[in-house]
Amino acid sequence: MSLNLRQKQTECIARMLNLNQPINASSTTANEEVYKILIYDRFCQNILSPLIHVKDLRKHGVTLYFLIDKDRNPVHDVPAVYFVQPTPNNINRILSDASRTLYHSFHLNFSTSIPRPLLENLASGTLASDSIQRISKVHDQYLEFITLEDNLFSLADKSCFVQLNDPSAGDREIEGIVEKVVNGLFCVLATLAVVPIIRCPRGGPAEMVASALDQRLRDHLLSKNNLFSEAGNFVSSFQRPVLCIFDRNFELAVAIQHDFRYRPLVHDVLGLRLNRLNVQGEKGGMRSYELDSSDPFWAANGSLEFPAVAEEIETQLNKYKKDVDEVNKRTGGTHGAEFDGTDLIGNTKHLMNAVNSLPELTERKQVIDKHTNIATTLLSEIKQRALNNYVKTENAMMRGTLEWKDLLGVLKGPGTKMDKLRFAILYLISSETINQSEVDTVEAALRESEVDTAAFQYVKKIKALNASFASANSASRSNIVDWAEKLYGQSISAVTAGVKNLLSGDKQLALARAVEALIEGRPNPEIDSYLIFDPRAPKSGSGTSSSHLKGPFKEAIVFMIGGGNYVEYCSLQELSQQQQPPKHIIYGATELLTGVDFVEQLTVLGQKMGLGNVASTSSAQ
Repeated sequence: MSLNLRQKQTECIARMLNLNQPINASSTTANEEVYKILIYDRFCQNILSPLIHVKDLRKHGVTLYFLIDKDRNPVHDVPAVYFVQPTPNNINRILSDASRTLYHSFHLNFSTSIPRPLLENLASGTLASDSIQRISKVHDQYLEFITLEDNLFSLADKSCFVQLNDPSAGDREIEGIVEKVVNGLFCVLATLAVVPIIRCPRGGPAEMVASALDQRLRDHLLSKNNLFSEAGNFVSSFQRPVLCIFDRNFELAVAIQHDFRYRPLVHDVLGLRLNRLNVQGEKGGMRSYELDSSDPFWAANGSLEFPAVAEEIETQLNKYKKDVDEVNKRTGGTHGAEFDGTDLIGNTKHLMNAVNSLPELTERKQVIDKHTNIATTLLSEIKQRALNNYVKTENAMMRGTLEWKDLLGVLKGPGTKMDKLRFAILYLISSETINQSEVDTVEAALRESEVDTAAFQYVKKIKALNASFASANSASRSNIVDWAEKLYGQSISAVTAGVKNLLSGDKQLALARAVEALIEGRPNPEIDSYLIFDPRAPKSGSGTSSSHLKGPFKEAIVFMIGGGNYVEYCSLQELSQQQQPPKHIIYGATELLTGVDFVEQLTVLGQKMGLGNVASTSSAQ
């Protein structure tokens, strides 16, 4: 059984649009006779956007769709499907709509479980306005996550890294953030209808989330009609997946570095968001493009390095031209040939084939034009900012083979302020020991380019604390750890974990190595200390549980707290295909961040500690 998150979530949404009635097995569309209106909030609009297009809404009988906070006119004879988060504002708006009898009936769908107090407010409010008979059904959909590809999802939980590492964050705030992450992961597991084995490194947010999720699943499994009961045979029929939970501090560098593969490059440079991006068109004006699994070129070439992508575009274009010439040749007849019946039948057949091939050729041309335009825009940015040089020098730096003069050359060369800041932070992370004079020179070079150094100084402070921790004697060490955990949310030594061997010869990331070890289930010093939680077991383990919980596994869900990226996603998809037989790996994160996004969060943390020298880096993007 293969876990396809995109397909599962799409099926749940289709059922919701069919007024929560099962859809006919012979058709993927709802009963078109029941016309309806769809009302959603901003968050649920983002859930729908990568999965359902306007034409799909029409197939499901949705004739009109509106944001819940917009003024709407009554449509008395039509049912309304609401898909919103369970918030006080949304409940108040629903009560207002019901009291004004905007629609014939109200089918309320909440993105996650509605809290009891809000449900009581809804009940008392509709009773007070005598509109309770208009509320047909109330459903908890457990869909509070955004699926971007078959194996990629985000909880869209913004600035989670800042919140978890904020020195001023109190215990209650941290617990609230952890609860939000647990809720999102619970929704993902409920949609997939699987109860996984949970693995995570000890300490920090990863253990907090893993432990709380384990308890949430245990509590839920005790209820009679739980969300996993229909998949009860899954345990005996199929092997359960492993859920590997990590914290962004596990590997900071990958969130900052430049990458030359197509998916990460498009995300980092052009700002891919919800599978859409805007680029300058050939004739001026902005062109909006969609990049998802329906685009064969994106699906096939997203993990290739940019030069290979450019070659593939040219290859596809030449193949297209050749196929067009072939069609023209076949339909043009033979020059000078005498006319007879056989020639007529042959030409008619070729003409019909040509007509049938036109839609496919047109679609191919549109895909080629789209990626030609995207690649042209990328190439312009690469040349202007010398991004190929950043990728090359960063890789050399992480391997410890970069010359000092080349490092300074990059800082004084082309690139945006943010490019240089990212490069400088990577220098800090990759250095095993801090050379104060070198650090001062790097910082001076940043100031010369008018770069806000708050993020640089923040990472430098962490490195210094890490060095203090390493050199402290056992008596004082516990005090430093206590202070570090209070200030940063976890042991600071985790910040540079995995950096030494960050990029081996095959550029495998520390995350991919850890996941590979967890999937294989063999003894491995890197992951032997990881905790194990089994929500189905009588009592959860803590790293010493029975051997069957340690794998091997056929399927894995990898989750990054504090922000993920397309570099890790590509790395894990490559890993899944390298396995024999191939494994299935789903990757998710609290949010998907570009290198710029993540460094901006580091900047915020630096500024909270009173670091930095320039007001803002916003112009550096």
